[in-house]
Amino acid sequence: MTAAEISRIAGVTRATVSNWRRRHDDFPAPSGGTEASPLYDLQAVRDWLAARGHASAATPSEELRTTLRLHARAGVGTSELLLLVLAAAGRTADELTAAAGLPDADLAARAEHDAAGVGDVVPGSDAVRFDAADAEVLRALYACVREEGGQATLGVLAEWELEDSAASGAYRTPTALADLLARLIPGSPDRVLDPACGSGSLLAAAARRGARELYGQDVLPVQAQRSAVSLMLTAPDAKVTVRAGDSLRADAFPDLLADAVLSNPPYGVRDWGHDELAYDPRWAYGVPPRAESELAWVQHVLAHLTPGGYAALLLPPATAGRASGRRVRAELVRSGALRAVVALPVGASVPLHVGLQIWVLQRPEPGGAERKSVLFVDTAETGSGRGAPTPGARTRGGGRSVPLDWAGITARVLDAWKAFLADPDAFQGEPGVARAVGVVDLLDDVVDLSPARVVRGSRADVDPAELSTEVDAARRDLVKAAESLARAAGHEGWSTAGAAAREWRTATASDLARGGALVLLRTVPEGARGRAEGGDGGSAGKPVLTASDIAAGSGPTGDPAELRSDTAPVIAVGDVLLRAVATGDGPKVRVAGEEDAGALLGPQVHLFRPDPGRLDAWFLAGFLGAEDNIAGASTGSTVLTITPGRLRVPLLPLEEQRRYGEAFRRVHELRAEARRATRLAEETVRLLSGGLTGGQLLPSRE
Repeated sequence: MTAAEISRIAGVTRATVSNWRRRHDDFPAPSGGTEASPLYDLQAVRDWLAARGHASAATPSEELRTTLRLHARAGVGTSELLLLVLAAAGRTADELTAAAGLPDADLAARAEHDAAGVGDVVPGSDAVRFDAADAEVLRALYACVREEGGQATLGVLAEWELEDSAASGAYRTPTALADLLARLIPGSPDRVLDPACGSGSLLAAAARRGARELYGQDVLPVQAQRSAVSLMLTAPDAKVTVRAGDSLRADAFPDLLADAVLSNPPYGVRDWGHDELAYDPRWAYGVPPRAESELAWVQHVLAHLTPGGYAALLLPPATAGRASGRRVRAELVRSGALRAVVALPVGASVPLHVGLQIWVLQRPEPGGAERKSVLFVDTAETGSGRGAPTPGARTRGGGRSVPLDWAGITARVLDAWKAFLADPDAFQGEPGVARAVGVVDLLDDVVDLSPARVVRGSRADVDPAELSTEVDAARRDLVKAAESLARAAGHEGWSTAGAAAREWRTATASDLARGGALVLLRTVPEGARGRAEGGDGGSAGKPVLTASDIAAGSGPTGDPAELRSDTAPVIAVGDVLLRAVATGDGPKVRVAGEEDAGALLGPQVHLFRPDPGRLDAWFLAGFLGAEDNIAGASTGSTVLTITPGRLRVPLLPLEEQRRYGEAFRRVHELRAEARRATRLAEETVRLLSGGLTGGQLLPSRE
């Protein structure tokens, strides 16, 4: 482990660790690494800290990560631990505490009994064996389930077993995108299949829409097991059946006809079974070429639908236009099996540099009505910036990530889809966004189904007078925003500190909470209820403030039906709200105003409720959101998770806090005005550029 990791475990700064190394001869010697970046034995460091009374400052999930690293070469395996998570999630907090307090051998026997009790419902599970040597891992797992819930514990195990990356094919479909795919399925399908289920995100989205039978298959056994456990936790009333295996070569559900299929299948796979499956009856629309594994998945999905059933697949854009797939695409269009193609912005999901597409399919019904057109929707320009380093975010100049406007994307797609379904022949579309194209027009020499080609080409249909009016309105809004930005930037509420930067004593948020200066709240996941303060015991009719809302500067947009907690804290004016994950751009912290009051706290947000007689809210928010402060209180590499109790706050008199608070409030106002002006400028540029290239606007003769 590194010195930075030691500081996180001990709850001290990196400078303190450096001092320990210099001043204590018995501090553990490096066991690896380099002179500039030494590595230390984890157990030796923990023993040294324990001997000096340094209690661990790690959260339960961090403690589980650390313990798993320590026991990485022990006999305990992921399969057994996944089973134990499922069993532990069904226990009360008191039962988990009691189990963790047992002697090592008794704890191992108890965990073995618990895990064995659910072994028959998880695919590929072998006989469970724990022994006393596993006791530390078992205690850490029970504590993580008790304090943070089963899903958070599953996430830690997934990090340990496999890296979430496009290279391994093991990554989660973002929740907002999974929900969009599920909502594209008309009605309320009861039986839903995902033949490449991964961690189960899409099936979980189907369960949120009311699906009662969930079927999944994944080529990685650990993913199949993870998916099964996750779905049993999130949809306890549903029938969950998950199998391990290659869906194309060894279909686990050959006779299953589902009401709907949702899937995010692997992309660009050459060895998908082209030769051995050449005469497979699933290829009703033509044998997929060797380079078109995606079209094999499309037909596999259609073969598993009941007549008239719908499917939504996430596919790479090349599937829509590669020459090798032209004949299969033509047959999908001609038969009416392809109903819609939706282009998503870059960064919607892995691979992050590619703008993926959603294909909506419907299995033709014998004797059914002829389908004369296909809907195309282009949301690639919804949001702002270009490129994206993290799922659900894009970047603008300098590589700074900006969250996608999922609410806007979802609204555009669903509005167009619902209108198209209601009356395909009368569908009017929206210039530059949505258009229904006749089957005959699509069946040309290339059968290119790229939304950008047909949707953006429809901008010539825009009325010049209407566009001119829209441009004028956008320009007026931009001018007003620029004036507001200038006023915000003109404020001078600060001065130079002098020859040296000011220094002050600080305390951690945990120390302040223990002293009663503030209260730390969070939303407790299902399976770990009864420990959150501030909850009202019900979420009906109340919006949820999410981490994305903080990043986007929007009001609460979360769905309480997806919160799955009866004890979510209710936000009050003056609460300080901090995103739990530091990765990504946009504000990480904000002070709750009237528009946030009464909303429920989302699961990825920390709430700090200061005592107004001791802490100023804006002062607290300013220092909690400082980059250095967040960096010192975060763990992880690709995804930085903030440990709220380790954030540090200067100890200043209340009157001085208020002066700092007013300065931070002005900074917040400046950022908000800058983001608003940028958004309006980009919209104005889009309208002007589209009007000039579409022929609706002409350049001035002057």
